[in-house]
Amino acid sequence: MKNLMVILLGMAAANGFGAEAVFSYKVGNLDVYMLVENTGPGRDQILIGADNALKKRYLPGDFKSEVNTFLIKGAGRIVLVDTGFGGAVFESMKNLGVEPGDVDAVLLTHMHGDHIGGLARDGKALFPKALIYVAEQEREFWTRTQINRGVAAALAPYGGNVRTFKPGGLETALRELLPGITAVAAFGHTPGHTVFLVQNGGASLLIWGDLMHVQDIQFPRPDISVSYDTDPVLAAETRKHILEYAARNKIPVAGMHLIFPAIGTVGPDGEGGYTWSPVR
Repeated sequence: MKNLMVILLGMAAANGFGAEAVFSYKVGNLDVYMLVENTGPGRDQILIGADNALKKRYLPGDFKSEVNTFLIKGAGRIVLVDTGFGGAVFESMKNLGVEPGDVDAVLLTHMHGDHIGGLARDGKALFPKALIYVAEQEREFWTRTQINRGVAAALAPYGGNVRTFKPGGLETALRELLPGITAVAAFGHTPGHTVFLVQNGGASLLIWGDLMHVQDIQFPRPDISVSYDTDPVLAAETRKHILEYAARNKIPVAGMHLIFPAIGTVGPDGEGGYTWSPVR
């Protein structure tokens, strides 16, 4: 379960995103690559209920914000979890020897723009052979309950290759979405927000999407939500539950807004919150 390598892939790309990087990690016989899509300064204004005293205690004067995607290779398939904005992810994939046409499946944690921006461009699918997996509740919310033309445009080129599912609970018997990958409900950030449990060869990794945005404060204070959360109260409850589960079962976690390497382990801090230990 140790990091295999860190590949620095150059500095800022022409698209204006921050330094590009790939972090490589093993889950059994699977290769998991964390692809940095965007890095920039963090904004403490998005925190709900964090007063100046809490910010002073937990946040450094300058802290970073990051957008990541995850590429999974092995077992005869290539799977991408989220697409970022659709910028640096393609250059990073190319450096790994992966072309968009090689991707068999794209799993969506949810349908915010920094997670689906790379699905389509100019009405064309950017992953031409991929099946797109999204929670039924998520698609329903963005395409029917709360109409979002950007979401509809992102999915439209895939037609019948869009597959919906209902994610299960961590404490229930989970059905695999793909071999070795199960979808777990993590509602709150959005109505169908989903995390993906990757298992192979006795090893596990929980790719938890947007369960957390500002790690320096949300690990020790998981009750703090952000303005991007559709349901901040439910988001906090979900965050506490998944953190407790990951800590109790010693399952490494990975996040779309955790800072490089964005993969690590959590443990109780003795004060009702959690500690974070990034892998090296």
